[in-house]
Amino acid sequence: MTLTDFQTRTTQIISARWIIPVEPRDIVLEHHSIVMTNGRIAAILLTADAHQRYPDAPETKLAHHVLIPGMINLHTHAAMTMMRGLADDTPLMAWLQDHIWPAETKHLSEQYVFDGTELATAEMIRSGTTCFADMYFYHDVAARAALKSGMRAALGGAILEFPTPYAADAEGYLARGIATREAFLAEPRLKLMLAPHAPYTVSDKTFQRIMTIGSEMDVPVMMHIHETATEITDSEKQYGMRPIERLNQLGLLNPSLIAVHCVHLNHAEIELFARTGVHVAHCPVSNLKLASGIAPVKAMLDAGVNVGVGTDGTASNNRLDMLTETRLASLLQKGISGDASALPAHQALAMATLNAAKALGWDDEIGSLVPGKAADMIAVDLSSIETQPCYDPASHLFHAAGREHVSHSWVAGELLLDNRVLTQLDMSELKTKAARWQERFRKY
Repeated sequence: MTLTDFQTRTTQIISARWIIPVEPRDIVLEHHSIVMTNGRIAAILLTADAHQRYPDAPETKLAHHVLIPGMINLHTHAAMTMMRGLADDTPLMAWLQDHIWPAETKHLSEQYVFDGTELATAEMIRSGTTCFADMYFYHDVAARAALKSGMRAALGGAILEFPTPYAADAEGYLARGIATREAFLAEPRLKLMLAPHAPYTVSDKTFQRIMTIGSEMDVPVMMHIHETATEITDSEKQYGMRPIERLNQLGLLNPSLIAVHCVHLNHAEIELFARTGVHVAHCPVSNLKLASGIAPVKAMLDAGVNVGVGTDGTASNNRLDMLTETRLASLLQKGISGDASALPAHQALAMATLNAAKALGWDDEIGSLVPGKAADMIAVDLSSIETQPCYDPASHLFHAAGREHVSHSWVAGELLLDNRVLTQLDMSELKTKAARWQERFRKY
C-alpha cells in the first residue's frame, strides 16, 4: 500500500454549516470541513477546498449543524449516577452524613462503581461531553468503564482520613491511587489525578504526603474547596484560619491544583489563586441545589483565574448536562453582576472546553479544534423548530439548544454517537442495571 492509499483510507471529512474552533477566540467558520487523519485534526478548510484536496475521502455532511470541541466536564462523581435524586432537597452536610455516606458504606463496591460510571458515560456522550474529570473510589474500575465507552477521562481516587470499604486510612487511599496510575500509564485517553476530598476531611500530614507524591508524579490534584460557609467557619475554629490560607501555608496552591466549587472566595483569595495559577471547577447547579451559594466567577475570570465548568455528581445535580450547566453559569454571572455582557457565549464555550483542558494539563491535545490536536468534537443539530431562526450559533448552543440536539460525538476520531445512537454502549443493558441498583438503594 502506498502512503497516498493509506491516507485515503484513514482520512475522513466532517462538513458542517458552522464550526466554532474556540481557538482563535470569537470565531465562527461557515461552510467549512474538518479533515481527520488517524484520529487527529489534519486541516480545517472551506468545504469546497476539502473536496478538492481530498477527493476520495469519505465525508459526513452535517448541513444544519455546528461543530465544536467536545465539552469537558471538569468535576463529577460518575459512579454516583446510581444515586440520582437520592435525598433531594437536603443541605450539604446532612445530605453527606445522613444519606450519601451511609448508602456508600452499605453499597460501595467495584460492581457499583463500574455500573454507575458506565451509566454516566452514556449520559455524558449523549449530552456532548467527550472528557470528564472524576473523583470517587475504585477509580481503576472507573477507568475500565471509561475505556469501554470510548471517552477520555481524568480520574482520581478520593483521599480521606476515615475508613470506607475502599481503604482503611489516608495511606491506603494514596497507595491505591499510585497503583492505579501505574496500571493505566500507557492509556492515551486516561489521565490519573490525586483527589483529596476537602480540607475538612484531610489532615496536614496527608496534605504534605500529597504534595510530595504529586510533585514526583507531576499529576493534577483535585479537591473540594470553600463549598459552604460552614466549612470556612469550622476551619477558623479548628485551625485559626480559612481553608485556603491553610492550603497556601502547606504549599498546595499551585498550577497543579483544581479547586472545585470555590463558592465563598474573598477578593484576596481570588488574587491569590490568580498569582499561584490555581484552576477552578465551577459547578453552579450543585451549588444552588445544595444551597451552597453562587461562586464569584466573573471576578475570578476578570482577575485571570482559569475557570472551567463541571456538573458535580447526579446525586447533587441530577443531570450530567454540560450545555445546561454552562448556560446557568453564564446567566448567574449576568444576574449577580448586573452586567448583561458578562460571560458571553464564546467565553462560556471556552470554559466548557479549552479552560477545562488547561486545568487538566491536556490543552495541547484537546479543548479546541486546531490542526494537530486530537479529533475530540461534537455536532449540535440546529435544524429543529426550537432553534429557528439562528443568528448566532454560539449563543444558540447555550440559550436555545439542549442536549437533545447533540447528534454526533467523536473522541480521537472515533465515532461514539451517531445521530443520537451510542456506538459503544447498550442502552437497554444500562437501563436494566440502573433498575437493579435502584432496588438496592431503596433500602439504604
